[in-house]
Amino acid sequence: MDLYVSIAGSILVIEACRRMIGGVMAGICVAALIYAYTQGDIILAVLGCMVVARLCNRPLSWLTLLVLAATAGYLLYGHYYGPYQLAMFLHKPYSVERIATTLWLTTEGIYGVPLGVAATFVFVFVLFGAFLEVTGGGNFFIDLAYALTGRMSGGPAKTAVVASGFMGSVSGSAVGNVVATGSFTIPMMKRVGYRPHVAGAIEAAASTGGQLMPPIMGAGAFLMAEFTNTSYLTIIKISLVPAIMYYLTVLLFVHFEAQKEGIMGQPKDRLPKAWNVVKGGLHFIIPVAILIYILLMNYSPMMAGFVAVLSTLAASLLANLVRWSVNKGLVPELSKERLSLGGLARAEGKQVLTGLERGAKNAVMVSVACAAAGVIVGMVQLTGMGLKFSSLVLDLSFGIEALAILLIGAASLVLGMGLPVTASYIVLATLAGPALLDLGVPLLVTHMIVFWYSQDANVTPPVSLAAFAGAGVAGANPMQTAFFSWKLAKGLYIIPLVMAYRPLLGMGKDYELWHWEVILAWVTTFLGLVAFAAALDRYMFRRATWLETVMLVLAAGLLFWPDIVLPNKVVIPSWAVDSVGLVLLALVVLMQKVPNPGRPATAAA
Repeated sequence: MDLYVSIAGSILVIEACRRMIGGVMAGICVAALIYAYTQGDIILAVLGCMVVARLCNRPLSWLTLLVLAATAGYLLYGHYYGPYQLAMFLHKPYSVERIATTLWLTTEGIYGVPLGVAATFVFVFVLFGAFLEVTGGGNFFIDLAYALTGRMSGGPAKTAVVASGFMGSVSGSAVGNVVATGSFTIPMMKRVGYRPHVAGAIEAAASTGGQLMPPIMGAGAFLMAEFTNTSYLTIIKISLVPAIMYYLTVLLFVHFEAQKEGIMGQPKDRLPKAWNVVKGGLHFIIPVAILIYILLMNYSPMMAGFVAVLSTLAASLLANLVRWSVNKGLVPELSKERLSLGGLARAEGKQVLTGLERGAKNAVMVSVACAAAGVIVGMVQLTGMGLKFSSLVLDLSFGIEALAILLIGAASLVLGMGLPVTASYIVLATLAGPALLDLGVPLLVTHMIVFWYSQDANVTPPVSLAAFAGAGVAGANPMQTAFFSWKLAKGLYIIPLVMAYRPLLGMGKDYELWHWEVILAWVTTFLGLVAFAAALDRYMFRRATWLETVMLVLAAGLLFWPDIVLPNKVVIPSWAVDSVGLVLLALVVLMQKVPNPGRPATAAA
């Protein structure tokens, strides 16, 4: 018996010691996590926030600095109730130390997901776009677009649209794209008869679409992949068709304008041959093809972008070596200077340095925008503004999806006055995204809607950053250019609205594209855009009458609309609604095609 007692006592003593040691170890672990910011940390955080604000004033705008100042004011004084303060936006008081450390020393502020994405994925792809540009990719895309569209009615304008789509898909900046491609396309449009403000507006609307076109989407694809925990390949896959729809809509407006103004295409002998352009620029196509192949093989975007950068440099070097060897054989006297092997090496080295410099500058623009957005996101996290704003949107929209989306569009325009589009998307996704989620809109669709609407500051008066850049190149009135670009970019407002009701982005959790409902949604949405563009321009094959215009508006609305639920709860399926819209559109086409001796084929705008 004594033996059993001694054994049991020993076990109890050992267990007590084990628990005591475990408690001490647990206490040590907890103590290691307890950290009080020092005075130096707080000073560094305040200075860091001030540096971010100063950086915003350099590459972005003083309006961005104003937005950040308003954010700081709300954080410091948003707990005071006054005549200009809504009760729902009150928050508890925060000290300068708490605000600065949250924004600078945690991942809820400046060093959050957006800046991390900008420093990794975005930088590599911006560098790829910069190298593609400095090696002559911009000129290649313009020449290719000119060869493909130059003979069409309004050819130079269509060249601008297609070239901006090519270049904008990798450049990542609407304003930069306007300046880069517009310096060639805008004078060309003016020479064939386009009015200056129309030429500037066409380039602005086309360059804005470059932010929607895969693979880069102005950094939006990478941010959306992080925010929604979706693969980058899925993002660019579902983004392609809506982006193409946007460009087709711009092309429709351009075509109608050319028909009204009687602007014809260029003679064949004045255009480059498409095959010759492709052969001369094959080294620009290869890196893009490699990029797409690596992504399809499920490698990471970082790997794909890195290989694309290397392949761009390798392809450019190979093309220049071929040119050097050919020219040296044909014209030996030129090999002593520019075409010498040493001169070629110096030229290649200069291209690399220029590409690195331009890529770094472009990446700084995106990074500063993400840092600025991080300040606002930190404010939202600290004050609970996201839930408050979502509640406000739900209240004002009465739970109607369309109204909520329109309110988000209005909010994006206001944000766009002070923030670049990347920052505008980040802030809108944080503020307004939860409202659409509460209304039942899927997460990825919500982010795509918010992302599209965040681009509207480029072409919507009174902001219209891209339009103002186009007006500067065209020598046109800025506001006149802005309003015309707003008209051309109507797909930017309609397509996101349709996304909420139609499966434009795919079916099911995997966003399957090759499903009959998805294809039907693509076709009907595009036909609806055709009807809407013709109604807004009052032109299709000739100037439309008021009756035809009304019929086109009705056709567009029906082609966009999903199922209709009648008051007696009878549901009219979408295919039936689409059929009525198609009949109306077909009737207008027939009416337009019937010759009318009393009406001219074209009319002045």
